[in-house]
Amino acid sequence: MTRTFFILGSVFGMMAILAGTFGAHGLEQTVTPSLLQTFDTGVRYHMYHALALIGVAWACEHFGGKLPVAAGWLFVIGIIVFAGSLYLLAITGARWLGMITPIGGVAFIVGWLLLIVAGAQSRR
Repeated sequence: MTRTFFILGSVFGMMAILAGTFGAHGLEQTVTPSLLQTFDTGVRYHMYHALALIGVAWACEHFGGKLPVAAGWLFVIGIIVFAGSLYLLAITGARWLGMITPIGGVAFIVGWLLLIVAGAQSRR
């Protein structure tokens, strides 16, 4: 899982940079400032958790066990649901997408909680 989460973190990091570039250069003239801010929030949390996935790769290697793996998959889900729903909301203006964004936020929170527990339980 170490390699998987390292690669996913790297790919998601690259995608966050591409999304940020698109937001700055492709959306600036087409969406409202409020929707652009929504898009930027998606980019920010996308990048935070791309980097967190690289940390999960380290945790898998050093702590072992199922908790870091579960945390990594929750971060992946969080990126897709949280950032993805904000991206789509900003691009389409479909406000109902804001109702699913918190599901991704919960995935992020639970992922961090699992990493805390993994670190606390580690004997290494």
